[in-house]
Amino acid sequence: MVKRKCFISFKTEDMDYKEEIAKLDLDLIDKSLKEPINSEDEDYIMRKIREDYLKDSTVTIFIIGTKSNEYLGWTEQKYIKRELQASLFNGEGNSRNGILGIVLPTMYDSIYRGQYECTECEAKHTINYVNIDDSTTIKEFNYNYYFPNNGNCCYTENDRYCVLVKWGDFILKPSDYIEKAFEKRGSDLAKKVKVRP
Repeated sequence: MVKRKCFISFKTEDMDYKEEIAKLDLDLIDKSLKEPINSEDEDYIMRKIREDYLKDSTVTIFIIGTKSNEYLGWTEQKYIKRELQASLFNGEGNSRNGILGIVLPTMYDSIYRGQYECTECEAKHTINYVNIDDSTTIKEFNYNYYFPNNGNCCYTENDRYCVLVKWGDFILKPSDYIEKAFEKRGSDLAKKVKVRP
């Protein structure tokens, strides 16, 4: 399997997990946005982040921990929000990255909420309830995971741009999940991506 160049977006509280990923046999870009880019031009900011931090990357790994949600606000989340925005940005001289969200064990119960019976479909079936919203992730991830108004009552993997995996599953087969995120770049779903939801 071809190695994809990956950028990791994470909160400092989750540094141990970032370091565990760095020990794997992956092609990683080991840079993080630490200083704001001094401009009001959003396209310029996205281009600078792509050029200076995400250059040549094709997949962004977003580590989802207890401090990775929208409710903490712009000031607290500005760096990971900008990193994901730049990853989703499809502009001159770059193409958007695939996005792989890795759910840390501390978030399993908040995100993976069990099963329920769908009552909206003609065919009754069981659905796994995955709680991806502002309370669990930043908007740049959750919007592109559950596209609004998709016309279906149930989402499938073919309705999502972002890929989601539990830490325990990722660590067993990291290249498989990275490849899955990479392949989304060429799908029709890429046309629905919103950089700043």
